[in-house]
Amino acid sequence: MTHPLVFIDGDQGTTGLQIHERLHGRTDLRLLTLPEAERKDPQRRAEAINASDVAILCLPDEAARQAAASVVNPSVRVIDASSAHRTTPGWVYGFPEMDAAQADKIAQAKRVTNPGCYPTGAIALLRPLIHAGLVPADYPAVVHAVSGYSGGGRASVEAYEGPDGAKGPAFQLYGLGLAHKHTPEIEAHAGLTQRPVFVPAYGAFRQGIVLTIALHLRLLPAGVTRQRLHDCLQRHYAGTSHVQVVDNQEAQGHTHLDPQALNGTNDLRLAVYGNEAHGQVLLTAVFDNLGKGASGAAVQNLDLMLAA
Repeated sequence: MTHPLVFIDGDQGTTGLQIHERLHGRTDLRLLTLPEAERKDPQRRAEAINASDVAILCLPDEAARQAAASVVNPSVRVIDASSAHRTTPGWVYGFPEMDAAQADKIAQAKRVTNPGCYPTGAIALLRPLIHAGLVPADYPAVVHAVSGYSGGGRASVEAYEGPDGAKGPAFQLYGLGLAHKHTPEIEAHAGLTQRPVFVPAYGAFRQGIVLTIALHLRLLPAGVTRQRLHDCLQRHYAGTSHVQVVDNQEAQGHTHLDPQALNGTNDLRLAVYGNEAHGQVLLTAVFDNLGKGASGAAVQNLDLMLAA
């Protein structure tokens, strides 16, 4: 049997390189690679997309839209790693653990949109709690996240690792206009009915994310406790391979979270902290922005699609 042909459009970017690295050496598929001189040729790229079984788009948003529109071969399946199609009807959201049916939807899909790195953590925390009625859909959510500088793409990596090296700031808050492009994605897929406040930041480390969402128990339905929030997440992700929920007893002994703790993996670690005497809870997610937040998720989705 001929092994499926996979084309990574944009395999020289941060995400594309990591996907290529994760797939390199696999014997159950074939990688289609264009010569360097043809990588920016729209016609050759379109030909490669239409010759593949699965095309993975690792491109800027507008280029991803153009690449998706160039598909004329009805048998070609597409995974878009950009943010171009994350709230577009007809595209399946590529977060397999989002609910019980999502992995099968991805496996059968022709068009899959990879989640954003920050939304992966926010949606993983909020969606199960909202669907269970423990957090109101109109909760005034504030999401704060700190990512490694690789989240800013090649320009950011070069600012820290280029010839001038180590010139990037130790810490920088951005998105101060509260219009980050990931915000509508979080709202749509978390099940929120009100736009959340999303405050992102970069730290002077290459990769990894710590994302937090603070909750006031007085704004939640009567009887909701930290334990109930934890138990809901634990039930939702029981049996999944890549999402872990930290035991509440273990979490009580934590004093710090390391954003780099899961680097190089496709794992996502969730936890619920809090101080019930003050009526406050902190939801947290730790994962690799280049793993579960990008290339790892793309490969996980690819494997689901190839196994269908």
